[in-house]
Amino acid sequence: MSTQENLITVRDLKVQYGTVPALDCPELHVPSGAIVTVIGANGAGKSTLLNAMMGNLPVNGFSRGQVMYRGQEVSSWTVEQRVALGLSLVPESRELFASMTVEDNLLLGGFRLYRQRVSGWRHTLTEIYSLFPRLQERRRQLAGTLSGGERQMLALGRALMAQPQLLMLDEPSLGLAPLIVSEIFQTITELRNRGVSILLVEQNARAALQVADYGYVLETGELVLEGDAQSLAHNPRIVESYLGLGKTDSAAAD
Repeated sequence: MSTQENLITVRDLKVQYGTVPALDCPELHVPSGAIVTVIGANGAGKSTLLNAMMGNLPVNGFSRGQVMYRGQEVSSWTVEQRVALGLSLVPESRELFASMTVEDNLLLGGFRLYRQRVSGWRHTLTEIYSLFPRLQERRRQLAGTLSGGERQMLALGRALMAQPQLLMLDEPSLGLAPLIVSEIFQTITELRNRGVSILLVEQNARAALQVADYGYVLETGELVLEGDAQSLAHNPRIVESYLGLGKTDSAAAD
């Protein structure tokens, strides 16, 4: 897909929940400095893919296959070990600490760096406030009192406090107003410009393909299509099924 170095590569990744097959991913790459998106309908297996790559499957989940990070096999590594390598996941639920302030949530995101005595890790907080001025305005406010868009900004900011090399985003536009969605996707583009590689999982195919360099289409747990984002955005199958521009009313409703 690219001549760039692949930051992370997945091969023959299969996931089961109990005896039920949930994902079959023959191959997926995220090059360094790129935005790669995985689009698909609700229930297609997008979150399962991210959780498998992060080593974060539920108790009844089982995965096999290869997850290679910078050429190193990490499939058997714990979530904590993968985070230490530079992987970070912002889940769909955002998982903020509602009774803690915005700033305390952000500082918790940098706790691994603090524990490892990484010099200057707190300076990242200044960068986060530069990226999200609204968070600085609300830094003393409890996270549970924020709007949906502000909570998503905080979830992104907290993940960035760990200084990740690969940021995996699970449905960042979910439940947000169109104006806020546009703001979030502008931020995602800015993060790529700052050198963060991004794997973006989205139902909002239009917004995802506008910012991505490359894309994969996931349907019922299987990768059925891939290509550069511009080509996918003009693919008739994608247009009809995901972009709401199909010939039928039902396709338009999608």
